[in-house]
Amino acid sequence: MYGLGILKGMWVTLTHFIDSYVEDIKWLGRNRYYSKEGIQHRRSKDTKGIFTVQYPEEKLPVPEEFRFVPFLVYDVDEEGNKHDRCTSCGICAKVCPPQCIWIVRTEDPVTKRPVPEPVDFFIDVDICMNCGYCAEYCPFDAIKMDHDYEMASFDRHAEHIFNKEKLSKPASYYAGIRPTNYNREETLKAEEAAKKAAAAAAKAAAAAAKPADGAAAGSTPAQ
Repeated sequence: MYGLGILKGMWVTLTHFIDSYVEDIKWLGRNRYYSKEGIQHRRSKDTKGIFTVQYPEEKLPVPEEFRFVPFLVYDVDEEGNKHDRCTSCGICAKVCPPQCIWIVRTEDPVTKRPVPEPVDFFIDVDICMNCGYCAEYCPFDAIKMDHDYEMASFDRHAEHIFNKEKLSKPASYYAGIRPTNYNREETLKAEEAAKKAAAAAAKAAAAAAKPADGAAAGSTPAQ
């Protein structure tokens, strides 16, 4: 029948229109809009009626593995001093497909040899394709993918070329947005540290046993 598809589409629209008011009555006394509970319900398979999100008043919670512009991770010691994880090795810049990363390396003023700490670190966020290669290939867990996607501005050159100061965030921030990955990485680090400590203790015990064995052998009278 000619026009049947149009009628079916209009029926779907009308159904959603009516179900929106029915759902509002069911949620009377609770906030179906502008609340985490309401947004989660409208994202589920049980939702009826309107399910679009009225951004920016409503925002969908991003999943843990959501990737946006990278950021640099630094650790804070007990005295409150910041320590960059980045060693300016340049691996992230080499693997970056759009080549949006620039690193200014630190040099020893006397020997001119590189120092494992960047003077500055730049990322052009408009060129970045959010692929996550830099975070995946970093051997020091120094660069991670952020969740902050609200960074629109009117001046690209002033606002969208991030330097080291703008990119740097503490490890606690990384633990907050990616707790699963952070806990897994910390567990692996603890296991590696335990293995190294056990190997060092075994080596020290073997070294301490050698002089004792030598002394015992020297005290044996010759036949």
